Amino acid sequence: MKITLLAIGKTNSKELINLIKSLEKRLPSFIKFERKELPDIKNAKNLSENELKNAEADLIISQLEPNDVVYLLDEKGVEYTSMEFSLLMDQHMNNSVKHLVFCIGGAWGFSQKMYSLNPHKIALSKMTFTHQMVRLFFVEQLYRAFSILQGKPYHNE
Repeated sequence: MKITLLAIGKTNSKELINLIKSLEKRLPSFIKFERKELPDIKNAKNLSENELKNAEADLIISQLEPNDVVYLLDEKGVEYTSMEFSLLMDQHMNNSVKHLVFCIGGAWGFSQKMYSLNPHKIALSKMTFTHQMVRLFFVEQLYRAFSILQGKPYHNE
């Protein structure tokens, strides 16, 4: 199974990048993981909120394949415990899902165009985080999920 994290914009913090890369290296070899940072929309300041969200949606959609299983990291999504998230990953592997794509939208969130794809939605928390921090938190939870599935001592429960 391949897992892709699509995010609008780049991470500016070297510290965050180093932490993310450290966790990515620890992901199990049987899971192919890719983090794609899509460019910010040009002239975003001249666009309305809705125009910007639609332009970001077009950019994300251009990266998707018809059989991809898509999740939006969205404040309106389902909250999982780490254990429940690991079981979700296990379920996708058992169902022979080839490609999971997790999407982080821009500062204004996702457009109706993205929601019309009928994606799954996951909320990492009810709290609001920067889009750069969400990348780190997601990769950490992904690493934690596979550590749980492999019975490694990273997760205490």
